Amino acid sequence: MNTHKAHCLILPYPAQGHINPMFQFSKRLQSKRVKITIAPTKSFLKNMKELPTSVSIEAISDGYDDDGINQAKTYDAYLTQFKEVGSNTLSELIQKLANSGCPVNCIVYDPFLPWAVEVAKNFGLVSAAFFTQNCAVDNIYYHVHKGVIKLPPTQNDEKILTPGLSCTIESSDVPSFESSPESDKLVELLVNQFSNLGKTDWVLINSFYELEQEVIDWMSKIYPIKTIGPTIPSMYLDKRLHDDKEYGLSIFKPMTNECLNWLNHQPINSVVYVSFGSLAKLEAQQMEELAWGLKNNNKNFLWVVRSTEESKLPKNFIEELKLTSGNNKGLVVSWCPQLQVLEHESIGCFLTHCGWNSTLEAISLGVPMVAMPHWSDQPTNTKLVQDVWEMGVRAKQDDKGIVRRDVIEECIKLVMEEDKGKLIRENAKKWKELARNAVDEGGSSDTNIEEFVSKLVTISTK
Repeated sequence: MNTHKAHCLILPYPAQGHINPMFQFSKRLQSKRVKITIAPTKSFLKNMKELPTSVSIEAISDGYDDDGINQAKTYDAYLTQFKEVGSNTLSELIQKLANSGCPVNCIVYDPFLPWAVEVAKNFGLVSAAFFTQNCAVDNIYYHVHKGVIKLPPTQNDEKILTPGLSCTIESSDVPSFESSPESDKLVELLVNQFSNLGKTDWVLINSFYELEQEVIDWMSKIYPIKTIGPTIPSMYLDKRLHDDKEYGLSIFKPMTNECLNWLNHQPINSVVYVSFGSLAKLEAQQMEELAWGLKNNNKNFLWVVRSTEESKLPKNFIEELKLTSGNNKGLVVSWCPQLQVLEHESIGCFLTHCGWNSTLEAISLGVPMVAMPHWSDQPTNTKLVQDVWEMGVRAKQDDKGIVRRDVIEECIKLVMEEDKGKLIRENAKKWKELARNAVDEGGSSDTNIEEFVSKLVTISTK
């Protein structure tokens, strides 16, 4: 006997930062008795260090089953093949689930894969686009799609006024990309998220209403928008899903014991946590400036340097660190359990690239930020963190594009010690409370998820 109310097929774009929020949303749906089937690509599944047992997983193909995007000659070739093979294998999966007596009612898809809407329509299914970026960034891409904004901005676009955003966006605040054919394709992909959005039944945003009220109200006049975030494990927010302590899908193995044991020996609010996510690659010169900025400042630090980036560290840096203050000055690890670290009482500041998942985690756990954005949505997120939500500062680059060690030291000091940092620290606590309230019972995001489920139930019982 089926006890579920409806069945959602979740189609994520195969990248860690895209799968995590969609998987978290799935857990919320599942807690409301919606059956979930997640359909990552075969190539992505191969790289998983751990797989969840709480949901059903059925792989589709992007046409490159051995190594995904790395196997394709160009990004364009990858997306073209993914559209063709992905559409076919997704259709086969929907048919297979129907034949097994558990038909799908709705496809929740990442709008990086807009062709999913057409597949849903072919089967008479409803669809929901799940934007993994915040609404302000989505708003900018929407205006690029409409031809109102250019990416990259022209020299005349020093200040950009975007409908729906109260703050003036400068050219250094808009999403940035290198000038190359591959980057051009990525911009096209981001803009194409809106190509057939009018055909979808819901637009779900990984944010919460109180955080972006003005832009959400504006975008809601165009699309059926519902905020459903923050999509981080429940035990760090409302604590209503008792077994939801981690994301459960990861391509990296965290050094959990080393990190937490070291943090347990640090004073409260004393440590700078440094991580640039799963994709960022720093120039060797930037790595060196960061290393000395951290070593020279008077705060201890926990720094995530992925194994592929370790060769860029200054010579003997880790060895010398171990000799400093009895290994207390700093700890460098290849990966860490970020939520557990951000929640730890010893953390006083998060030096981050301001990717949206990391930013949302810092907001949800009330950790002030020093932002060193690199590309994509990170400069826009940084603008919001510094000037709108006022819970961090941007470490500014020099004319060579490098953030110098003295700037890094100054920013850490400002956020953790100075009077100006007091407002930042107080705002961090305020946003933490509002984030928790949004997903708690009766909160703005919880209400939106309840409404989504009730409409699904209506559809599934027709």
